[in-house]
Amino acid sequence: MKRIIILAAALLSTAFVNAEKRPNIIYLMSDDQSTYTLGCYGNTDVKTPNIDRLASDGMAFDNHYDTTAICMASRATVMTGMYEYKTGCNFDHGHMLTDTWKKSYPMLLREAGYLTAFAGKFGFDLVEEPDGKKLALPADDFDRWGGSPGQTQYATARNKSMAAYAKEYPHSTLSYGAFGRDFIRDSAKAGKPFCLSISFKAPHKPATPDPKFDDVYAGKTFKKPENYGRENGEHFSKQSKQDRQYDRFHSWHYSDKYDEVMATYHQQIYAIDVAVGMLRKALEEQEVADNTVIIYTSDNGFFCGSHGYGSKVLPYEEATRVPMIIYDPRHPNAGKQLRSDALTGNIDFAPTILKMAGLPIPGNMDGADLMTLYDKPQEAIHESLALINVWGKKPTHAMAVVTKDMKYIHWGYAGEGFEETEELYHLSKDALELTNQAANPEYSSAMQQMRKTYDQHLSHWKAEAVPYHNYQPYGTIFDRNADWSEKETLLAKPKKAGSKKKRK
Repeated sequence: MKRIIILAAALLSTAFVNAEKRPNIIYLMSDDQSTYTLGCYGNTDVKTPNIDRLASDGMAFDNHYDTTAICMASRATVMTGMYEYKTGCNFDHGHMLTDTWKKSYPMLLREAGYLTAFAGKFGFDLVEEPDGKKLALPADDFDRWGGSPGQTQYATARNKSMAAYAKEYPHSTLSYGAFGRDFIRDSAKAGKPFCLSISFKAPHKPATPDPKFDDVYAGKTFKKPENYGRENGEHFSKQSKQDRQYDRFHSWHYSDKYDEVMATYHQQIYAIDVAVGMLRKALEEQEVADNTVIIYTSDNGFFCGSHGYGSKVLPYEEATRVPMIIYDPRHPNAGKQLRSDALTGNIDFAPTILKMAGLPIPGNMDGADLMTLYDKPQEAIHESLALINVWGKKPTHAMAVVTKDMKYIHWGYAGEGFEETEELYHLSKDALELTNQAANPEYSSAMQQMRKTYDQHLSHWKAEAVPYHNYQPYGTIFDRNADWSEKETLLAKPKKAGSKKKRK
């Protein structure tokens, strides 16, 4: 009996030591950041030294997509590892159920003994049931809270949970760096593994850069992307031109004040870069840098005038493909300046973080482990991903599928003045999406394969979509083979009484 007790104690001691060796995890997410805002993604006009160094120290991913290119749905997907139609969460649809939130990566990590913290734009609300009353933000579900409701504020003092940082850091971007610095310090002293999630408001509109950095891009001229302007979007569907993404090419002045608009945009990202530097310095000072994994990405991209569009939402490259970097200092591939062109998505973050922490990946999650690619950058974890928009004006609702080489978009709205439309882009040869190959006989085989892939993803939607918040009807609305009369009936159904349309 004595030997059994000694053995059990030894096993418990070993388990405790191993638990304490679990990596710290920092998840950083900007808001509305395109891939061409960073030096490490090829832009020589910008200054992003800290993020560039993060990519050099770790690994940059060149084909990373947000499966829904709008903040509320994207953030829900990041937290849960599920496609939007399984979170049931987006503007025009509804809030996240608390039962879904309980399976998010912050909740599961905290249950497993991690210290957790969140700061910035939380991005969605919680309800007990689909039509239930909106609850308060889940501040009590974290050990340290600096989150704020809605779109949050650029003025730190106006974010209640961050007000203590307002005097030294009046602009919110650097205040989040300070919040993270302090949490890293306190967690290191506690000797427990931690997970810090920061969701910057920048560079989201209305453009409000920190005046501390006004000189960084003063008078700067920026090179326009090769697909800039309306002439490079004429081949896009009529449906895609029906909402504010099309109008904002002019109303947000990409058409006539490009350098001025982009200077402001990049200045906001420069402040994020400074905040990243603050966090890495804190890790070094607290001597936990060697055991802390850092992930950097954005909730969606931004058109910035490409194809003559502004904003995001639509399933084109500038809106859906975003920067993504992982740095794992424990890994032998760290510091080799490696890149991966594998297909990855925001459904992958939650399962990756959980597995990194030694936890099982719940069966409800749609994503895969990104660290498979950190081990072997030439490997693949997805053959395809679905790209979704069910927000905004109905003609712009669409589903697309993307592979490493191809993208297929189905625009099913065929009401008065519209025809069902398909687009096919050979991304590995046409990354700027300048040529729609849907009607090209040379691509007939590829077209059939992408339609098949699309149908497979739609079958998953039909089988897995939540039975609330109006996601089930899209199994028919996005069906290539369904009659328009059937789709039109579903689209015409009125919203429930008391529902409010929210705008992003």
